[in-house]
Amino acid sequence: MAKSFLLLLLKFLMILLAIVWASIWVMKPTQIWTRKWKEAEEAARTTVFGSSGLDFVVYSFPIILCVMIGFVYLHFKPQEQRRRRKWPSLISSLSNPIIVNRFVGVLSAMEVVVIFIFIIFLAWSFYVRVSNDFKKMMPAKSLMKLTTWQYMMFRSATRFGLLAEACLALLLFPIMRGVTVFQLFGIQFETSVRYHIWLGTMMLSFATLHGAGTLFIWGIKNMLQDEIFQWQKTGRIYLAGEISLVVGLVIWITSFPQVRRKRFEIFYYTHHLYIIFIIFFLFHTGDRHFYMVLPAIFIFVIERLLRIIQSWPETCILSARIFPLKAIEVILPKEPGLKYTPTSIIFIKIPSISKFQWHSFSIASSSMVDDDTMSIIIKCDGSWTNSLYNMIQEMPIVGPAQKTQRCIPVSVEGPYGPASTDFLSKYDSLLLVAGGIGVTPFLSILQEISSARRKTFPTKIQLVYIMKKSNSISILNPIVPLLTNTSTKEFNLKLKIYVTQETQSSATISETIHQVETVHFETGHVTCSPNGYGSPLLKASIIGFTSFLFFLLSVTFSHVFLPWPKKASAKQKNTSSFVDLIIIFAFFLSIIIISILVFSVFRFKSLKKQHRLMDHGKEMRASSFQSNPNLDEHELHFGARPDFHDIFTKFPNETGGSYVGVLVCGPEKMKESIASICRLSCQGYITAAARDELNFSSELLHILAKDKCATGMVIVLRIEMVIKNTKSERSKKKKNQQRRGR
Repeated sequence: MAKSFLLLLLKFLMILLAIVWASIWVMKPTQIWTRKWKEAEEAARTTVFGSSGLDFVVYSFPIILCVMIGFVYLHFKPQEQRRRRKWPSLISSLSNPIIVNRFVGVLSAMEVVVIFIFIIFLAWSFYVRVSNDFKKMMPAKSLMKLTTWQYMMFRSATRFGLLAEACLALLLFPIMRGVTVFQLFGIQFETSVRYHIWLGTMMLSFATLHGAGTLFIWGIKNMLQDEIFQWQKTGRIYLAGEISLVVGLVIWITSFPQVRRKRFEIFYYTHHLYIIFIIFFLFHTGDRHFYMVLPAIFIFVIERLLRIIQSWPETCILSARIFPLKAIEVILPKEPGLKYTPTSIIFIKIPSISKFQWHSFSIASSSMVDDDTMSIIIKCDGSWTNSLYNMIQEMPIVGPAQKTQRCIPVSVEGPYGPASTDFLSKYDSLLLVAGGIGVTPFLSILQEISSARRKTFPTKIQLVYIMKKSNSISILNPIVPLLTNTSTKEFNLKLKIYVTQETQSSATISETIHQVETVHFETGHVTCSPNGYGSPLLKASIIGFTSFLFFLLSVTFSHVFLPWPKKASAKQKNTSSFVDLIIIFAFFLSIIIISILVFSVFRFKSLKKQHRLMDHGKEMRASSFQSNPNLDEHELHFGARPDFHDIFTKFPNETGGSYVGVLVCGPEKMKESIASICRLSCQGYITAAARDELNFSSELLHILAKDKCATGMVIVLRIEMVIKNTKSERSKKKKNQQRRGR
């Protein structure tokens, strides 16, 4: 009871702080807020904290505290929830896929609502600010003596800059791999990347309108040469804004799919120009506006710091398995205490290929089954992945007891994934639909479910695997023990394989699935194993300590280097760039101090845990399995694509379960096709025969956009639906139809 009350209190505090932060953004454009805020600033100037301290406490600290509480909540939240039997109708309706489009992907009702609210906020903010400007319009007395339309255009361009500021305040949150908001809502990192893309596009669109409108007015008034290179002592620094805009446009242009997929290195390196963008944004807008966007920057830098420290020590690849479709499974060591949930991802860097490039891959193993190792499956179709494939293929294929004399050092970052396994434990049955390399996360899910240590899990599972060539069947090798035990009471797995580009093959599933070669590596005498991203309490304490240190340093430096007014006066202003330099210096100094402390602690722990890697536990799994006739009992279809309407109709009847989860991972067209079926079924547009058999009710929808870049990185999609199909529901539905007919 005490723990439940604590979780309820923490959730209430998070919601309250989020509402307070959002309310500040809504009220900031109004005259009431402007008047009250000026009074608060005048009162704060003569205090110990000063106006900068007030800006930080009001504009930045609420959302920073909200993230800290979120980490505490994750620490006390149970990893597994009891299976639910009923779903609120509101949650189900908001989770329905209502938009299926090739340009935006699949959007749920909840996502559409959030996007609509954000657009309404931007329109409200722009309208209120421009209306207040036009009410005070005196063009003839303005600095540049503008005409009416010139004044209106100039003020509108200025307000577009504030819309860009609102987008920047949220821009970095979606790409934080371990931030609490996405873990709490079950949104995976790959899903949130598209939110980052949308926010970045909107931000630079507004910033371009802001800069182009201002430059246009300067050109009309023949002031372009005088203003464009000016670095003012107070107020807006125009040159800094121009540099920030140019850098932002360079980052945006090099992130286009045409550049990102063909020239990934250009995309990767130019994205690090965000440091220059943020610094010159501060010089352009000033400290007050910077504190509005500081929370995302602050938490992003701390998270980046933790990622660097975690991935600093290198480990070695234990072994690799080569599949005939030019894919490899890489087995890596891990600490026994490192636990992760299915569908988690890790980022790896191999210095012998590139010293700077990091690439993400889905984890194919389960921490509930493998205590000392974890594995990823990589489809080699890019320059980076091909280099790794060639490096492994050149090594001799040896027996399990032998070793090669070469070690491949690798840095590991992660894992990142959902905070709990709720999306598995709440279903009676699972329908898994995979295409190509998209089967990788399902391997982790199946091993997790089959683990005897799980308390609640689906008992009946059907895996529909679509591939171009039959050699892709070998990827299922890690779950051969599960495929051969298809009739146990605890776990029933049925496999349906569809090979689309082959008419027929003499090879059976049993023969194809064992076409795997294994390579073992010498790992050296001493190395370290990945031990995770850190506990939630540790991350909360680091964020709290760093924010307090930054606040203390900024206040101290302001008193030392800036004059402290004896009386509050709105006319007393310090040099803008000097105030900004104090913020930058305080920020970087606090980050350096916390980096030294955290690195020392992590280094001390890693030295205590260093040990000689023993990979004998994984050799059992890497060895070849004998042919088993049970494998050939599964369905294998050549030259055909699956009929999803037929599969979705029969599966609930075959399982007899009342709650069936549907997870999809694969090519975009396949995902959109299944999402369309779910969307139409929720709206009642399925055919009469299917409508008699099925009653779809969408429960959750998570999109992870599939993106193949030049490095072979594959980002997968997951769609979760709930299919309700009980005999009582069908009988009630038939009775209602008979009554309507009468």
